Amino acid sequence: MNGARALVQTLVDAGVTVCFANPGTSEMHFVVALDEVAEMRGVLALFEGVATGAADGYARMTGRPAAVLLHLGPGLANGLANLHNARRARSPIVAIVGDHATHHKRFDAPLESDIETLARNVSGWYRASRRSRDVAADAADAVAAALAGQIATLVLPADVSWSDGAAVARVRPPAPPVPVSDDVLAQLATILRSGEPTVLFLGGRALREPGLVAAARIAAATGAALLAETFPARLERGAGLPAVERLPYFAEQATAKLAPYRHTILVDAPEPVSFFAYPDKPSELVAPGCAVHRLAAGADDVTGALIALAERLDAPAVPPLAPASRPALPTGPLTVDAFARALGALLPDGAIIADEAQTSGVFLPMATAGAPRHDWLTLTGGAIGIGLPLAVGAAIACPGRKVICLQADGSAMYTPQALWTIAREHLDVTTILLSNSAYAILRLELQRTGAGAGGPKAREMLSLARPTLDFVALARSMGMPASRATTADDLVTELRRAFAEPGPHLIEAVVPPLV
Repeated sequence: MNGARALVQTLVDAGVTVCFANPGTSEMHFVVALDEVAEMRGVLALFEGVATGAADGYARMTGRPAAVLLHLGPGLANGLANLHNARRARSPIVAIVGDHATHHKRFDAPLESDIETLARNVSGWYRASRRSRDVAADAADAVAAALAGQIATLVLPADVSWSDGAAVARVRPPAPPVPVSDDVLAQLATILRSGEPTVLFLGGRALREPGLVAAARIAAATGAALLAETFPARLERGAGLPAVERLPYFAEQATAKLAPYRHTILVDAPEPVSFFAYPDKPSELVAPGCAVHRLAAGADDVTGALIALAERLDAPAVPPLAPASRPALPTGPLTVDAFARALGALLPDGAIIADEAQTSGVFLPMATAGAPRHDWLTLTGGAIGIGLPLAVGAAIACPGRKVICLQADGSAMYTPQALWTIAREHLDVTTILLSNSAYAILRLELQRTGAGAGGPKAREMLSLARPTLDFVALARSMGMPASRATTADDLVTELRRAFAEPGPHLIEAVVPPLV
């Protein structure tokens, strides 16, 4: 068989059964192989950033890699921002980048570029296939590398794809997680028993139910505090789960939150630092003199380490859990607070939230804390334009669950093509498009950076009001039902309708900017 067929069959045999794609001429044999290998689902995106962000959303919800097919170096470059977010989320992704035929590269054709330099920025593993008979083994190695929680980039030259002589390869099973040593557990148990103020700083696998329960047991036994990283890849939350607060975004608030602690124990999370540098403010958020310890990360058995530490501390079997509660349905003007209360009051059981609400989401944590259990996906790497693509991937990963995309208007315009894919695939995604006609977060940052208040030119650079974006018209033009809410009562009505009906919906919620 040819290289493309062997590659796709190898991916499917390894459990990689979805490919998000924006293909070009060099990838045509791969496209044909999607028909030849029926188990592989191909999902077309009209922009590479949608494809890469969707692969991230799929990986976050399944723990398995999706494939993403990109067209040469420029296609990879178009997808890099959301691959950056995926790298920060530690999402397993197999990125397949088509390339010119090996004999054609020396002619420096217009699309020729240095793919490796581009890919190395986001990839934990990289390889370029050189022969058709090697491509399936290369694909198997890429899947194995991705399963370690990273982006694995495989470059597929056109002649390697079309040439015969390839055979399907098998993926080696992933290595089991590494148990944390008794010495580490004993040291941290001593610290936790000492009575000195201690915080468990949780990320990654520690924010799934087994890890959360174990961490909450430790907190109940010792009085330690729990904090989650500011932008978790996936946070399980809601009634019946331990409640954990996320570290605030703004450095001043984060520093104040961490100030009381003498010990910070990192659990599958990096040491917290400020998102940006500011004049006369520290970049490190942990208080001076606070000792930083690491329980588990990377290849470690994170959940097993938390459970073992809880057992060593004789922690209670059942920790405090968030009680079921809902805010009252809002009425009157549609503010960001009213939006949050409407979502908290109506959130469906088992929903998946793809959150790129930006400043319009400031009240969401409190309003949804006691809602039915749900998953929360966030902007891990800070490269905006992730919300809608994340929703695509999450909906394909979990077809029985309602996906809700909370999308700010400015960042929506980075990847609006995702609306077309949602409509084409008839995905059960409700998008709440928060329209405040401003880059509100940048208005606040203008003040915080010490750059000055800014004049009319600066203010114009942070405004989306001229001309006004019409997201209802945009969504309808891409085949999606859409409506506009200008009052809280409107939003409640539209949310009830969208949550009751399967399939895609967009609600443009016109809210005032927080800043």
